[in-house]
Amino acid sequence: MGAKAKDYPSSNVARVFLAAFQELQRIAEKSLGTRSGDIGSDAGTRLTGLDNLERTIRKSTDAEIARAEANLSFLATVGSTAPFIGLLGTVLGIMTSFQQIASSGSASLAVVAPGISEALFATAIGLFAALPAVAGYNYFVGRVRKIEMEVASFGSDFLNVAKRNFFKES
Repeated sequence: MGAKAKDYPSSNVARVFLAAFQELQRIAEKSLGTRSGDIGSDAGTRLTGLDNLERTIRKSTDAEIARAEANLSFLATVGSTAPFIGLLGTVLGIMTSFQQIASSGSASLAVVAPGISEALFATAIGLFAALPAVAGYNYFVGRVRKIEMEVASFGSDFLNVAKRNFFKES
């Protein structure tokens, strides 16, 4: 049963299934004293150790969510800091223009154009970095929420099926 799940190594749900199934096999081997891993072979025998299965599913679900969120902080950092870095460049460009005015004694376009050009370029670079980062962040946060719902729902369903079919009533 777990062999099919191994065919999907990039699937979050398959990884949660593998962790839960392996834990269920360990519980069955310990409870039933068999090494065959044939869960449910004895219809009259029920397992104990449901809390271990619950912990395994929760831990595996949390690991999948952490994996999905791994690079979101980079996008959030770029999205929030790039405008300020662009603003710093803008300030430096304006300061350069003022210094050129002071040193030349003239406020002609030829004197201020290089500094103003630097300021506008720095602003544009900051925005060109921030806007895609924020859009990407929002997109991936939505994907992470979907993954979180899928693995949590699957974990809950797996646990319900395991409780119903393999575990003693408490």
